[in-house]
Amino acid sequence: MNSDSLNNNDGVTSDKAQRPVCIVTGGSLGIGFAVCKLFSQNGYQVVNLDIRDFEEAIDNAVWKPCDVSVVKNIEAALNEVVASYQRIDALVCNAGIHVSATIEDTDEALLDKVLNLNVKGAYGAIKSCLPIMKEQGSGAIVVMGSDQSFVGKRNSFAYGVSKGALASMAKTTALDYAPYNIRVNAVCPGTIETPLFHNAIDNYVARSGADKSEVVAEEAAAQPIGRLGQPEDVAELTYFLCSSKASFITGSLYAVDGGYTAQ
Repeated sequence: MNSDSLNNNDGVTSDKAQRPVCIVTGGSLGIGFAVCKLFSQNGYQVVNLDIRDFEEAIDNAVWKPCDVSVVKNIEAALNEVVASYQRIDALVCNAGIHVSATIEDTDEALLDKVLNLNVKGAYGAIKSCLPIMKEQGSGAIVVMGSDQSFVGKRNSFAYGVSKGALASMAKTTALDYAPYNIRVNAVCPGTIETPLFHNAIDNYVARSGADKSEVVAEEAAAQPIGRLGQPEDVAELTYFLCSSKASFITGSLYAVDGGYTAQ
């Protein structure tokens, strides 16, 4: 995937310039990749801000190398996007990390690591996109929350704090920017089968000696709907919330969790 196309305005064709533009942070794997793919399939020019390239090529999508945990990096990357495309129609703040630890087991460095990516990354992306969205008089933003935007979970202090913060970010920003026709919502996935999920399971299995297949089956059985979520389940709702069909929806949190938080 060519990461240099945004650095050369001459490389942006008139066809691309006329497409709606969607920015996705953390779009190379899992939920983010599914979001990039779905927006591309629906006619968007997609720009993925991530530290790694796409896991496989997507039409009408470019990778912009960016450490989203550093706000100045996001600002620089999105300035280039605006210079190249002169618009940003949708922003999906998906980049994030998960750590399993209680508050006693979370030192300041670990807390900063989680908050810098999960919270400040979304803050930096939203703040950088708002000026062009205000100028356009429209925009749709989705932040990727979690079932922990609604409920607490054991051994998940820093991650839970970050997802609670994102829920508040979505609601307060929705109120502040509704007069500009900019909508902000949060999609809150439950247990979704992604590389992040498998990494967490692998770490647990390494510590406990448990059988991975049994652990995965237990996780699926814990969902009222009886299965793990898939990245596409989350992408579909994300796309809808950025579409004109959701034009009266803002400031809301939507669970995609197989009924987990309804218990």
